[in-house]
Amino acid sequence: MSDEEHHFESKADAGASKTYPQQAGTIRKNGYIVIKGRPCKVVEVSTSKTGKHGHAKCHFVAIDIFNGKKLEDIVPSSHNCDVPHVNRTDYQLIDISEDGFVSLLTESGNTKDDLRLPTDENLLKQVQDGFKEGKDLVVSVMSAMGEEQINAIKDIGTKN
Repeated sequence: MSDEEHHFESKADAGASKTYPQQAGTIRKNGYIVIKGRPCKVVEVSTSKTGKHGHAKCHFVAIDIFNGKKLEDIVPSSHNCDVPHVNRTDYQLIDISEDGFVSLLTESGNTKDDLRLPTDENLLKQVQDGFKEGKDLVVSVMSAMGEEQINAIKDIGTKN
């Protein structure tokens, strides 16, 4: 044993992985899966029978949770697939800047200023109109694999 001190330089966040493995045969509709490096919500799963080479296959049809694109993948049911850690957090909307960023209030009382307005036209209109009318809005932010996006909005009344 040496008496030297070891210094490790880490750029990771507390060792938390962006995904975790799950057997393909256990992933169900409305679950999450990573297809082509994108976090997706499963909308359809079909399983084929074991063939000549002995593997049942799972056919996944999923929609990217951030851009809405439809993706498909076929995986042997006994193999592992990556499943993203998906978190949903609610924040109160404080302000909308001219450059398209929103200012949000976290539960700890700090502000979060690194999120853009949603790209979905309908949701964007709801956020902007509600803010102009002076309503107290709570936005739901979905985060997975290092990406974050506003995906829902709730009106909790008007400001006093």
